[in-house]
Amino acid sequence: MLRSILTTFPRLALLGSTLLIGACASAPNTYSNVDSAVDFTQYKTFGFYEKLATDKENYESTESRYLKAAVTREMESRGFTHAESPDLKINFYIESEDKIRSRQTPSAGGYYGYRGSYGAWGGYETRIDQYTEGTLNIDVVDPGTEKLVWEGAIVGKITQDVLENLEAAINEAVFAVYMQFPVQPMNEIPAPAQ
Repeated sequence: MLRSILTTFPRLALLGSTLLIGACASAPNTYSNVDSAVDFTQYKTFGFYEKLATDKENYESTESRYLKAAVTREMESRGFTHAESPDLKINFYIESEDKIRSRQTPSAGGYYGYRGSYGAWGGYETRIDQYTEGTLNIDVVDPGTEKLVWEGAIVGKITQDVLENLEAAINEAVFAVYMQFPVQPMNEIPAPAQ
């Protein structure tokens, strides 16, 4: 599915979907799933899959580079160390989708007739909004068991600000997702600057 997204949407939409969440006009939604049978204190190191789902066919993408840096900050703030043969391996997935939303809003009109005591009454007006929604998933896998132990995701609108500030938006998105990670930061870390 990712391959079809890469060929279907222009590069800027893909960049925006990676970042989607950080600089959204409306608050993004974050989701988290954790394997409740896993004791996260057993893990000390992390690393990334050699070929990430966000990479291009023959090279590391800008999105992957920014995601790796942001996730490294989050994992290290929780006491994990980067390693070549890690206890946990991390991968990223990005998806974007064009959306249409219709809504009815009250509209003022000029009807005063016999309802004059109610003021102006005009009915409703239908508004159509088009936007692109992006989803970023972060998967954390135990390579020994080859099982997903935690998944975090964030979904939100892709704005022009996101497209123009990719690295900052990715930092904000990863920060928001990691607020639900099973291991909390060792020290309080400030939210990324906007």
